[in-house]
Amino acid sequence: MAHHTQYLTDRTLAARYEVARSTIWRWLKEGQLPKPIKLAGSTRWRLSDLEKWEQEAQV
Repeated sequence: MAHHTQYLTDRTLAARYEVARSTIWRWLKEGQLPKPIKLAGSTRWRLSDLEKWEQEAQV
């Protein structure tokens, strides 16, 4: 069975955490979010990285 990684945008993260997109970028700058990756020039976060971060931070 193939494992498919899901990637999320800053808009998706903002909706997930019920904050403004600017908050997502501030959290990233402050080191409070997992580092994103670049896909075809776009910034994306791996869902698996975020879920791990959520469990560790108990968000």
